[in-house]
Amino acid sequence: MLSTTTAAGPLAGPATVATAMLCAALAGSAPGTLHAAEELNALVWCDHTDPALIQPFEKKYGVRVNLKEYEGTGTALAIVEQSRPGDWDVFVIDGVDVPRVVDAGLLAELPAEELPINDVFNQVKMLDVTVRGGKTYAIMEKFGYNVVSYNKAKVDPADMRDLNMLWSDKYKGRVAVYDYYIPLFGQVALKLGMKPSDVSSATLPKLKQALFELKDNSVMVGEVVASTTALATGEADILIGGGEWAVAVMRSDNPDLDWVLPKQGGILWSQSLAVFESSKKKDLALKFVKYVMSPEGQARLATSSCFWGMPANRKAGNFLTDEQKQALRWDEQEKFLANSYRYFIPDAKLDAEMLDVWTEFLQH
Repeated sequence: MLSTTTAAGPLAGPATVATAMLCAALAGSAPGTLHAAEELNALVWCDHTDPALIQPFEKKYGVRVNLKEYEGTGTALAIVEQSRPGDWDVFVIDGVDVPRVVDAGLLAELPAEELPINDVFNQVKMLDVTVRGGKTYAIMEKFGYNVVSYNKAKVDPADMRDLNMLWSDKYKGRVAVYDYYIPLFGQVALKLGMKPSDVSSATLPKLKQALFELKDNSVMVGEVVASTTALATGEADILIGGGEWAVAVMRSDNPDLDWVLPKQGGILWSQSLAVFESSKKKDLALKFVKYVMSPEGQARLATSSCFWGMPANRKAGNFLTDEQKQALRWDEQEKFLANSYRYFIPDAKLDAEMLDVWTEFLQH
């Protein structure tokens, strides 16, 4: 049996935003509750529940896509365990969790030659994650960053490209902190001139000191909705741990909300698309994967009403407006990707130590 726990993942960021703020009315149905000539059942993040993404596929193939939104890989695996083999066809999964799901035998092999892998940004292909024994089991579909979001009418945008400024007296009492320890420890490490993978029992005291100094400079620490709301309402002018997913969807109401990857670097999150090995509709499921990975599908996914993020397929840029590209900082992606790091997943011992520090940080 596969463990239903998960160490970390970007889903804790963008998917939570969407669920609480924008997508409650769009949540899909569990398998068997809706009927059509043919149905496809998908376990997804909330950005896939946008009708603008799903309806073109349904119309083209005359099918019904039943969507079950979830938060956290552990939750998805619990749903799978409680379901019958064949209940689920498509799986949207945190990029870092693909290997363990493959090892559990849950994913079907995908025909790599039929997928636009060569069109995916090089740093996002992550073939070390999606390919096992020469077989492809998933494809990265969307990515983004845990970096710095801000209100450019309230701060100097040039300052936001330097993480050190968030610790300065200039912005004391104006910083909101995203309450997710994995990317935050990573960002603190970058601020100190380390890589996220340098986080260890030995470096933890130094990281703790810097973390507590950040807390002294902050106005609040909150989960996704609370922290992004603080930025939107003006309670805070800066959100560390934010990114395009935190502000892009709100720019139509407040064009001053923006984000950037600082010169020290950022933390890269990614999500992938796969087909369940037990699916009885693998052909249709593959058609869905191909649709989402097409330039048109990618542009719709990138700008979902739930949360925005960069499309993995470069060619999606041909279907995005100049305004959408600006919100995603399209022209800076190559530079951002070269200066970003994947989520660092600690072992159980270090994870417990980090959580102890984070708990103390929250109570500080």
